Amino acid sequence: MDSSAPSVTVVIPARFGSSRFPGKPLVSLNGKPMIQHVYEQAMACPAVSNVLVATDDDRIKEAVEQFNGHAVMVTGNYRTGTDRVAAVARMFVGDVFVNLQGDEILLNQSLLTDLIEPFILSGEQMGTLKRVMDTTEDLHNPAVVKVVTDSRGYAMYFSRAPIPVVRDDSDHRVVGGLHYIHLGVYIYKKETLLKFSALPTGLLEDAEKLEQLRALHNGMRIKVWETKHASLRVDQPDDVPEVEEKLLQFEFLKREIDLRKARSNR
Repeated sequence: MDSSAPSVTVVIPARFGSSRFPGKPLVSLNGKPMIQHVYEQAMACPAVSNVLVATDDDRIKEAVEQFNGHAVMVTGNYRTGTDRVAAVARMFVGDVFVNLQGDEILLNQSLLTDLIEPFILSGEQMGTLKRVMDTTEDLHNPAVVKVVTDSRGYAMYFSRAPIPVVRDDSDHRVVGGLHYIHLGVYIYKKETLLKFSALPTGLLEDAEKLEQLRALHNGMRIKVWETKHASLRVDQPDDVPEVEEKLLQFEFLKREIDLRKARSNR
């Protein structure tokens, strides 16, 4: 990175306790704990200065240290992952902080580049990513968060419900260029992150269980950039076999591409 560029710290909140999937950060995916997959992809992004895991559990801290990662103990009654990231930001010097959720497995580190580079160039205070939705199944899946943006690329609303609704489509199918998935990654200037964390929980955030609605409720703008890069999510134990298979497929394709590049450079 350019020495004059702002420092960018990626913080990965990772709790052991989860109502749907206790111990999720430590679940093995093709021989490595999930938190290691997330951490290594973040570390591979050249736009990132530092990567930290924020955890409340010694088992996760020990697992991170076993693969030579850096974990910070953050204990207390925090409302959301972003509030844990803010707690870390109070401990460390830094200009820009990224909240990368501990179950958001990047298939390409360029996904982070698609967020960090435009954010730094834009001078925005808070940002996130969206990706074109591919399937109608995702539109109706409450675990898949949707986002609607205005003509300037600022978030208008996030929801677990199918938004926007196409009134004249009785089957409520996904429409290309209209329906977008929101990816679980946020970027903040430090002072904005601390301001956000100090705000009270609003009715929208409490209803949808989406922390970014706290910002919208309080008049904070969220810039949304688009990425074409995919990520994988593990929401419950049943997701593990499918995620493992997709990881294997991606790694195979990546090796094939690398081999072709190597041959063409001979």
